[in-house]
Amino acid sequence: MSAEMKDTYGHLRSKVGFEMLVRDVMTEKVRSTTKYENIMDVADILTEHNISGLPVVDKENKVIGIISQADILSMVGVSREHTFKDLLKYMLGERLPERRMGDLVGDIMTSPALTIKPDTNIAEAVKIMDGKNIRRLTVVDEKNTLIGILTRADILKAVINKLKLAERSKSQGDMRAQSFKAVEL
Repeated sequence: MSAEMKDTYGHLRSKVGFEMLVRDVMTEKVRSTTKYENIMDVADILTEHNISGLPVVDKENKVIGIISQADILSMVGVSREHTFKDLLKYMLGERLPERRMGDLVGDIMTSPALTIKPDTNIAEAVKIMDGKNIRRLTVVDEKNTLIGILTRADILKAVINKLKLAERSKSQGDMRAQSFKAVEL
């Protein structure tokens, strides 16, 4: 990669998160659940659709919590702070603390869920996710009604697309400049 291209990427990296808003990056069609759903049914949804968590909403679609793979794993004693190594130790017979019990989502969900507004920039969303060591934020309107979800994958996809677009624009600009030089000759 040329020094010029590195400068372009460095400039983009420094501002890309401040230019993109949550509304532009979030997933709008969100699966959600209620606190009265059976945990095993939710576990099936998570595994079948390859998603790591679902917002938990009340009857008015207001976010009251979130249930994640980590919450479900906590039923067998694997806490959020445990590493993959800890999980392997558990599978080999060692006991792990912090076991959550229950049959319903409401028994083990994380509540309240961390939420974000759609007009927040991505840099702020990343800061929250990183600071709280979470993989998703539920996106809510001013009435706390679920309108989307923002995941690390959503952010990564948007940033990569932005960088690719900048690279294409730069390449097209270089081609135009070369065309002008050829015309001048």
